[in-house]
Amino acid sequence: MMPYSLGRRTCAEFLGTLFLLSAIVGSGIMAERLAGGSGALALLCNAVATGAMLVVLIALFGPVSGAHFNPAVTLMFAARGETRRGEVLAYIPAQVAGAVLGVWLAHLMFAMPIWEVSAKARGGFGHYVSEFVATFGLIATILGVGRFRADTVSVAVGLYITAAYWFTASTAFANPAVTLARSLTNSFSGIAPAHVPGFVVAQALGAAAAAWLFGWLLCARTPARS
Repeated sequence: MMPYSLGRRTCAEFLGTLFLLSAIVGSGIMAERLAGGSGALALLCNAVATGAMLVVLIALFGPVSGAHFNPAVTLMFAARGETRRGEVLAYIPAQVAGAVLGVWLAHLMFAMPIWEVSAKARGGFGHYVSEFVATFGLIATILGVGRFRADTVSVAVGLYITAAYWFTASTAFANPAVTLARSLTNSFSGIAPAHVPGFVVAQALGAAAAAWLFGWLLCARTPARS
C-alpha cells in the first residue's frame, strides 16, 4: 500500500501529466519556430525534450503515485490488480485535466491563443498501426523493466518514447489523455479531433495485447512436479 493519501497521489498524476503536455506542446512550438523549416530537426528537438521530461517526471512522481500519467497505464495496472477502483476513478480524470491544462499552459508561455483546435491530419491505417505498436512497446517497457530493473524505469520509458517518436509514423502518442489534449493545439504536436478516436482505440488494443503477452512472458516458471 502506498504511504501517500489518494488526494496526494491524484495531485501527482495531475501535475505530472500537466508538465508532460507542457513539454510536448511547448517544445514542439519552440522547435518549429527555431528549426528554420526543417521538420526533421523540429521532431528531434520535440522528441528529446519529451523523453527527458518523462525521465524527470517518473523519477519525481513515481514514489508518490506510480507516475502513470496515462489512462492506458492506469487501466493496465487495474486489470493486473495493482491499481484499485478508487484510484482509477481519481487518476484518469486528473490525467485528462492535467493534459488539457498543460496544453493551455504551453500556449500561454508562447503567447498563443489558449483555445485552439488542431487541423493537423494524422489519420490512416499506418498511423493507427503505429499507435498500437507505440503503446504495446510502452506497456512492455513498463512491465519488463519494472520487473527486472525497477530503478531504471524512468530512463527506460524516456528512451523508449524518444526512439518511438522516430520509428513510428504517428510519432508515438501512446496515451489517450495526451491524444485528446493534443487535439486542442494547432501547433507542431497537434492532431485533428477526427483522428483522436482511431488513435485511442489503437492505443487501447496495444496496451491490452502487451499486458496479456507480457503477463504471460514474465511470469516465473512453475517448478515441475516430481
